[in-house]
Order: sequence, then structure tokens, then C-alpha cells
Amino acid sequence: MSLNLQTTKSPTILLIDSYEIFLNGTLEILSSFYPDAQIYTAITVEQALHQIALVKPDLVITDIYVARDIGDAIKINSGMQLIKELLRKCPDSNILVQSSYINSLVRIKAEIDKHPSGFVVADKSLSSQETLNRVRWTLQGWTHTKDIRAINSGLELKPEWLRLLNLAFEEGLQDKAIAAHICVSERMVRHYWFKLQEVLNINVDELKHQGKNLRVITHLRAREEGLID
Repeated sequence: MSLNLQTTKSPTILLIDSYEIFLNGTLEILSSFYPDAQIYTAITVEQALHQIALVKPDLVITDIYVARDIGDAIKINSGMQLIKELLRKCPDSNILVQSSYINSLVRIKAEIDKHPSGFVVADKSLSSQETLNRVRWTLQGWTHTKDIRAINSGLELKPEWLRLLNLAFEEGLQDKAIAAHICVSERMVRHYWFKLQEVLNINVDELKHQGKNLRVITHLRAREEGLID
């Protein structure tokens, strides 16, 4: 079935990907279906922010796994920071996140849900036709985020729990140091662990009975759910 991807006006598109082979492939597909579109590209977050300030694109297509600047390592955190900045500063821009790390967006799902314009996700493994469908949805202002795997529990994911994960597993801090860092009691830190493990559907009592390392299991489950890199 052929796709009718024409829009009422030629869109301005910014395409962001630190892997130029994917950037060029997506650019070729977009150019074929939107021959009149103004398409700009960026391979780093800094380049992207500069382009956004200049052209104010109708559509931003970005990976999550990108470099902050030329010479920097490619990191999920860099892309996450870019998306958070887009959500804060570009309410009129439609955003398509095209990435192999879609589930990392669970960390900012609350912010995504408040975005007044289009926000769509697309795994990089999708076919060209399906990717173009997602481009069309985004330009039409639709929201499509069901591909972000939901946390098993229905509990709300709190920012302080994500901070706890970062301090414990990215910075290697123990509970006492974490408590001092975020200015709460160690008892509150233990409460955060309990609530986070509840969200991750970790049976604490069973694991303790089996003699398993609860911190290691929590680390693995948090990574599986996209809460940490």
C-alpha cells in the first residue's frame, strides 16, 4: 500500500544522529518523500541547539544515543538532556525520537505527556515505510508513546528514586553518602529503595531468603527498564 505523506506546507525538519550512516540513510528517505522540505542535520547536541535557535524546526527527529559536542563520547544521557531541553523550550516543535534506546524515555514520561505538540517514538529497527508513518504522525501533532515499555507497577516513578539510582550506580555512593548528598536521613534513603524495588516488581523478602544480593538485582532490573544507562 502506498503512503500519502503530503502535508499542507513544506516542513522544516532537523535530523540529529551522531552515527552518520544512520543520519544519511534517514536523510535520503525524508528527501524522497518530502522533496520540498527544508532539512537540516546535526551530529551533536551543541550543533542541534544551534540549528534549533536559527531555524525553529516544525519537526525534530533525534536519537537518544548522541554526543554532546565534537570529540565527546556518545551517551544516552546527552540525548536525554537534549530531549528534556526541547520539551521545556520548544512547545511548538513536534518531536520524533528515533532510537534503539526508546525505553530510556520512561525516565521523563511525565514531561513527555505534558508536551502540547506531537511526540512520537520509533525504534531504529522499523522499516522505512513504518518510520515514514511515524514522521507523518508527528507532523500532524499526534502523540504515540506506547512503545515505551511501562514499569511493571502502576506506581508513579518519582524523580528522587531516579536520583538515588544515579548516585548509587553511576557515582558508586553508599546509603550514608547518598543521604548526605541529597540532604535526607538514611531512613528516607532506605524508604526510597523500598519504593523503587516495589515499582521494579522486586520481591525483597524472597531475594533475602535466597541469599541474593539485593543491590545487584535492583541494578539489573533498573537497567532492563531503562532507568539507568
